[in-house]
Amino acid sequence: MDIADYNARWLAAWTAKDVDALLGFYAPDCRYVDQQVPHGITGHEALRGYLTGLFAATPPMAYNPDETWPVPGGFCGRWFCVIGEDPKAAPAMRGFDLVILDGARIAVNEVYVHPLPAQG
Repeated sequence: MDIADYNARWLAAWTAKDVDALLGFYAPDCRYVDQQVPHGITGHEALRGYLTGLFAATPPMAYNPDETWPVPGGFCGRWFCVIGEDPKAAPAMRGFDLVILDGARIAVNEVYVHPLPAQG
């Protein structure tokens, strides 16, 4: 698997806020953790509910892939995120995802985010 390509396609679905496309990347019994759900959620239905609420509550967010690193069973992918309507604005967040795969689907996804200072 080309993890850089996989990561770029997956982040494009995040940018598009496309819940159905995102669920296509995740295994039905996936485990998802981020700062909003630090104890995690499990399974497609829980993830669908979480993503639907998250996307309704957030402005446009463009996730731009930076680097990927293979790890046993998956990869880590670093990204930068521009928040708002201007895709050329300075990134507001830097983060990375730990992704453990079950075949070509995400079994475990842990998200780590770091806010970046405003450019000025």
